[in-house]
Amino acid sequence: MRRSQTARAVPCKAAPKWEALVLVAGVTGASLPAFADEGGVAFWLSGQYASLAAVPATPGASAVLFPYYYSGSAGKSQILPRGSLLTTGLDSQVALTLVQVGYAPQEKLWGGQPYIGVSGGVGRNQTGVDASASANTALQLSAFDSKTGGTDLYPIASLAWNSGVHNWMTYVTGDIPVGAYDSKRLANLGIGHGALDAGGGYTYLDQSTGREWSAVAGLTYNLRNSDTDYKNGVDLHIDWAASQFLSANWQVGLVGYVYQQISADQYPTTGIEGTLRSQVLGSFKSGIASVGPELGYAFKVRNQQAYANLRAYWEFWAKNRIQGYAVMATVSLPL
Repeated sequence: MRRSQTARAVPCKAAPKWEALVLVAGVTGASLPAFADEGGVAFWLSGQYASLAAVPATPGASAVLFPYYYSGSAGKSQILPRGSLLTTGLDSQVALTLVQVGYAPQEKLWGGQPYIGVSGGVGRNQTGVDASASANTALQLSAFDSKTGGTDLYPIASLAWNSGVHNWMTYVTGDIPVGAYDSKRLANLGIGHGALDAGGGYTYLDQSTGREWSAVAGLTYNLRNSDTDYKNGVDLHIDWAASQFLSANWQVGLVGYVYQQISADQYPTTGIEGTLRSQVLGSFKSGIASVGPELGYAFKVRNQQAYANLRAYWEFWAKNRIQGYAVMATVSLPL
């Protein structure tokens, strides 16, 4: 399948070349901060995997640029923990610029293509609330905070296989909590605790028709936040995409994600503050879903294939977290 085929369902003379697509696989999965769980913040960034997610990576070094913007809010009736505070009317905007560098060796492992990488970056978080309080502080109205700084670091390793139109991938990633974080602040760029995430995905890619669809599912296990003694529950996430290549370069489609916490958060329930949190939050399981458009473009850099992808997500079905929209781009480049 590493050759051009005559297209039957796309308006071009040649179907999309395999070599123009394989670069993005294994490097579009940079693990980044998102919004759910404690303070509306979880490890997994929903939507980080999209089209071609399970296609084996091209051997060699690569870099992925990941500009990301999110805007979301929760109603005045929604109470969310934010560090040591309980808040209502949370509104947050986050802009990030992240880079993932990685390497796919020539040697296969168990018949599959390995890939290892690490990502991180800088960004700005602006967060406001209608009201905030804790057992040790008085009620404060209309608070606002902003923070510019570095993110956590996110190592990742994956292994992918191809057989004709079928592609499979498994991965493991995690969070090294070195980013800007202060449990007393409303705005942070790090999540304040470590995490481990593992899962797998599938991509169907038919070069003769230009049709493609992908899905990646995983589970996140969160370590305890030592600053707040809060431990997020186990999170289940699914990212999906379905697309059509219109030519050897251009691709259009739909993307979306589903995110659901499957076990309850753990936090202190003793004392005045613990009793207050227990009464207000309960098990505090969060969830969200989204859908949106996708546009992809394959191009060359120094006679090597590269790929860019722009997508947007509109969220719905929010539970115990903020709801809004996200716009993100993935630019995958050979090194």
